[in-house]
Amino acid sequence: MRFTKYVTSFIAFIAISTTANAEDHSEAKSDKPNLVIAISVDQFSSDLFSEYRSTFTGGLKRLANGAVFPSGYQGHAATETCPGHATIMTGVHPGRAGIIANNWIDLGVKRDDKTIYCAEDERIEGTSYGSITAATQGDYVASAWHLLVPTLGERLKTISPDSRNMAVAGKDRSALMMGGNAPDMVFWWRGEGFETKQGGLMLPALPKFNAEIKAMLAKPRAPITAPAHCETRNRAIAVGTDSAVGTYQFQRPENGASIFRASPDFDAAVLTLAEKMVENERLGTFEFTDILNIGLSATDYVGHAFGTGGVEMCINLSELDRNLGIFFDNLDKMERDYMVVLTADHGGHDLPERLKLQGVPEAQRIDDDVNADGLNEVFYENRKLGQYGQVVYADSPFGDYYINRTIPEPLRTEVKTEAMAMMARGDQVELVLDGADLAKMPMPTGPVEEWNLAERARASFHPDRSGDFIVLLKKAVTPITKAMRGYVATHGSPWDYDRRVPIMFWRKGMSHFEQPLSVQTVDIAPTLASIIGLDIPNDELDGRCLDIDGGAGNSCE
Repeated sequence: MRFTKYVTSFIAFIAISTTANAEDHSEAKSDKPNLVIAISVDQFSSDLFSEYRSTFTGGLKRLANGAVFPSGYQGHAATETCPGHATIMTGVHPGRAGIIANNWIDLGVKRDDKTIYCAEDERIEGTSYGSITAATQGDYVASAWHLLVPTLGERLKTISPDSRNMAVAGKDRSALMMGGNAPDMVFWWRGEGFETKQGGLMLPALPKFNAEIKAMLAKPRAPITAPAHCETRNRAIAVGTDSAVGTYQFQRPENGASIFRASPDFDAAVLTLAEKMVENERLGTFEFTDILNIGLSATDYVGHAFGTGGVEMCINLSELDRNLGIFFDNLDKMERDYMVVLTADHGGHDLPERLKLQGVPEAQRIDDDVNADGLNEVFYENRKLGQYGQVVYADSPFGDYYINRTIPEPLRTEVKTEAMAMMARGDQVELVLDGADLAKMPMPTGPVEEWNLAERARASFHPDRSGDFIVLLKKAVTPITKAMRGYVATHGSPWDYDRRVPIMFWRKGMSHFEQPLSVQTVDIAPTLASIIGLDIPNDELDGRCLDIDGGAGNSCE
């Protein structure tokens, strides 16, 4: 079983041979690659890349020998999985793509729960938000219907109909936001195996592959041996009164499928399936260019479950580096001419309990009344507005807040003004922005690191989907009131620890260079488009083409 090559259940860490890194760094090829592979590592911040870069020996080291932009940005404020993935292969900000968050409120939807999941299609009868989020199970229609712009793979097929646009990821939203509305083949994890409800092609090897994963998960898994550089991070940090993080090494009991996602084995499975797609579908073997989108989700689940600063993340990144190295080595054996871009959908922040011990005394968890429920209690008590039902709606303490549309004017405007003022007075809130003001703003331009908070919020604001007002929390405020199993830290803020992500391009023979100035993930699609000969009108993009030739040539011409 090829999958076992990626898994280190009973063996110590194995350093990858650096043969693949000793490339001939001559002038890059001028012809189009036969296969473009776009990889998003969920929650892989620039901070993590910088912290662990010197330890990489496998796939991440190979990519670091290409064109490296360590200060890439997800420029927008809503630094969540769905908006971030929507930027990578579209070249536009989430506000233009329509993907304003992982979840938002639609007060016009014909169901009791008004929360919309970014990768659902609520037009389908029986679809509900609850079924989507229940431990990856339940019947629902995962869809890129909410994505309002085409992805690079979709655009490519308009000029090259035979080109294949495929995607595989740990999360449905990762695969769909990168692949788009009409992928030829797409898979994501659904609790007991990889499934799809989209795409015209099926993979003959999939049933056997899923059976092998199920058999593997039925067996216990020994701890992963921590590399030497991880040992200094191997110490317990108390979280709450009865739990701790900072010592777990991904051991798994029999039938431990529930913790599979928050482990390096999860990404190994995705890469194995991606390899099968390349091999079985002969991607990259024809005269046209194929695109394979890969979403690696384990880093995000590890970050949420254990934070970013402990031994768990250290082991995870070591295994990610190793597994990517195996994946690239196997593509080399297939003799594919492929180009890789790797980035992240967002960054992440460590849990406040550890941050307080490491020089960040202001790190804290959010108070339990900083949310829509807290506002509603005030309006019910002081304003006696219970006759309207729920007055204020929000999916989380930060981000979009909505006022009940059935409240008549001018009372509705008064309620909005009061709600904004109440939130702005909170000690943990940095800024409250009026949605009407954001709607009047143009999309921000100029150096992304210099954008003010309103400009960052505008980049993920859509007038038909975003809230009546937007709440931005202060730095180092974790929007989790109480830590729980699998959820001790998170992301989603407008601050650079959540916005900054690495961007790396690699192709065999290309000249290495590193550019420390800021670029954006919306620059990825126009950069790839130029290389594969796809013309996209500038007014349909928020990003720009990056010259990654590294020499006298210009990959943007």
